[in-house]
Amino acid sequence: MNLPDYLSKSDKIAIVATARKASKEDLKPAIELLKKWELQPVIGSSIGLEDHQFAGSDEQRAKDLQQQLNDPEIKAIWCAKGGYGTVRILDLIDFSVFKKNPKWIIGYSDVTALHSHINNFSIASLHAQMCLGVETKSEASRETLKKILFGKELNYQFPSSKLNKKGIAEGELVGGNLSVLYSLCGSNSAINTQGKILFLEDLDEYLYHIDRMMQNLKRNGMLEHLAGFVVGGMSEMNDNPIPFGKTAEEIIAESVAEYDYPIAFNFPTGHLEDNQALVLGKKVKLEVIKTGSLLSYLEE
Repeated sequence: MNLPDYLSKSDKIAIVATARKASKEDLKPAIELLKKWELQPVIGSSIGLEDHQFAGSDEQRAKDLQQQLNDPEIKAIWCAKGGYGTVRILDLIDFSVFKKNPKWIIGYSDVTALHSHINNFSIASLHAQMCLGVETKSEASRETLKKILFGKELNYQFPSSKLNKKGIAEGELVGGNLSVLYSLCGSNSAINTQGKILFLEDLDEYLYHIDRMMQNLKRNGMLEHLAGFVVGGMSEMNDNPIPFGKTAEEIIAESVAEYDYPIAFNFPTGHLEDNQALVLGKKVKLEVIKTGSLLSYLEE
């Protein structure tokens, strides 16, 4: 896996909107945070554009992302906002320059489409808080993002769950938002999970949708040959008048119950106040014991 170069003080980081619209006013806290870190924020041309819920047309959003991917002075690209729309521009982007000179792509949720697509180029990316709302998140959300960008050592300890399955595993970390990964199945942006440690999170889904998506991943062979499995926030789930009968976590645990790899719930990332940053594509070690879980990065 090819890791983009880590950042140094005074490096330029572009802010772009790949999905829903965002104004420069919305981004003030993120801009101030970058300046505090002694980085130079560059505001992309998609910021402030409007096409109904999108930040301009597909072509306008793609043009901005393309410009930042190709600009050698831009060392990282921070997605302004999620929602929906990143998948609409994937096929409008020429990644040839990016493949030769990769840079950090930062975001989560809808940005999973972009992460999954570029991870198939064997390029790592950064699953982390978007610009919008970064000031409302935990200090760990911001600090883990900073540590990764500047190449500092980082590992994660998180609490146990009765649904955990004990064990130790090593493998590349892949995944992101369950709904987005589900939507990519069958496309050239779908992730390869074989021998990998899969990470999932999601928000505001009906419980039967969670079951349907997990059954789809299972029937596509994406759960059988994992090295390990990590589950983050499954936030603000919905149910029907006749209850589904299981929580989102229980649905996920049931879908992988027949497999013997380690499984860790309660990872602090996703649509949570504590949305800690992860390097997708980097090799990690997952240790799940009775008292909790540890995820640590391994040297390539």
